[in-house]
Amino acid sequence: MIEKKHLDYFSQVVGDENIYSDKAHLIAYSYDATREHFEPDAVIFPRNEDDISKVLKYCNEHKIIIVPRGAGSGFTGGALPSNGGIVLAFEKHMNKILEIDMKNMVAVVQPGVINMDLQRAVEEVGLFYPPDPASQEYSSIGGNVSENAGGMRAAKYGITKDYVMATRAVLPNGDIIKAGKRTIKDVAGYNISGILIASEGTLAVLSEITLRLIPKPKMTKTAMGVFNSVSDAMNAVYKTMASGITPVAMEFLDNLTIRAVEKTFNKGLPVDAGALLVTDVDGNLEEDLDFQLAEIEKVFKANGCYEFKIAKDKKEASDLWFARRNASPALSVYGSKKLNEDVTVPRSALPELLEKFYAIAEKYNVKIPCFGHTGDGNVHTNVMVDGKDPQQVKIAYQAIEEVFQATIDLGGTLSGEHGIGLAKAPYMSMAFTPEEMALFKSIKMAFDPNNILNPSKMGLS
Repeated sequence: MIEKKHLDYFSQVVGDENIYSDKAHLIAYSYDATREHFEPDAVIFPRNEDDISKVLKYCNEHKIIIVPRGAGSGFTGGALPSNGGIVLAFEKHMNKILEIDMKNMVAVVQPGVINMDLQRAVEEVGLFYPPDPASQEYSSIGGNVSENAGGMRAAKYGITKDYVMATRAVLPNGDIIKAGKRTIKDVAGYNISGILIASEGTLAVLSEITLRLIPKPKMTKTAMGVFNSVSDAMNAVYKTMASGITPVAMEFLDNLTIRAVEKTFNKGLPVDAGALLVTDVDGNLEEDLDFQLAEIEKVFKANGCYEFKIAKDKKEASDLWFARRNASPALSVYGSKKLNEDVTVPRSALPELLEKFYAIAEKYNVKIPCFGHTGDGNVHTNVMVDGKDPQQVKIAYQAIEEVFQATIDLGGTLSGEHGIGLAKAPYMSMAFTPEEMALFKSIKMAFDPNNILNPSKMGLS
């Protein structure tokens, strides 16, 4: 419970209409995509950078917890107020595209801007912002930067960090900093902007983000390969990427996922297939796209692909992508509780990784359907159980621990795009040495000595 004197101060700063402590708002800002619930003590909607600065300075002086929040679409609890405090929400005011600089091909945005709104705005002027997380229709740029979000186009175009040129941010003591420049090259000083990316709101609060844009490719083509086995499909992934062809996306669905989508949506998918790979290529010349698809087909068929289909138009392309886009919700046929992890390994390790996952599934007698962005080695691993059965839930977490260990053993990472948050914090010691964790904590202490910014996240406290 936050004291009334604190609420009165915040009202003076942001106005009565921008601070709430009623039950409805506390509930509304208590959860994210994890379905875990932690009520804050209040919700504040800052109008500008100065509001953020004043709120943080006051909270730092009075040891009041602050949790920055974008759209609340995260899968790891990064924006959950697990220790109470104040949720600082950006969707009401700080949601504007401030500038699209055509000459230098950059966009300047506030943290509350929705990813897809930015994509549409820059495409209207012939430019392209590639990072496309599955949540792109509703996730915010501030959240994308804080989690270093990826997406289907990462295989060719990279992830959020590859497009962040500069940030403005407010430190816990209220100081405002600018990290990075609108220049292509910048080697002056420490890469503070790089440190803030993927920091999950634990170091500073983002107030403005400058993003690199690229020219929009003129055309895209889509194809799908059907494979006898997951192993064949995984071999095809890394061999395609090593062949000199870089598809925009290389998305994977295993048999369990295919069956779930077909059972849910009845789209005529090949339910006996071991795996599907859906791929996009893009460019400015149709001949180039046709060449890329011909090379992909050649590699696919050399690795167990028995059907290769190229979409004739946008509708067919949409149909081919349907299974991948609807994979996650369809998995509920296997259980009410889903432990959804986004582990990533070097592409060449994908065949062995999937073998290990299915061995874990057999060991614990659970379903582990897998899909994901295998063009960049990112596999969405889903342990499915009955959420009402405590024993099954316990088993699910045991399986997940082995999933993480298998990933780390193959040179991989706990998270390719969802972040660490609360959900993966207990496993950080598996991925990092005590010395490395001590370094992370030292960085946290340097930025936030009073630990008011998003505590308990990332295994830092």
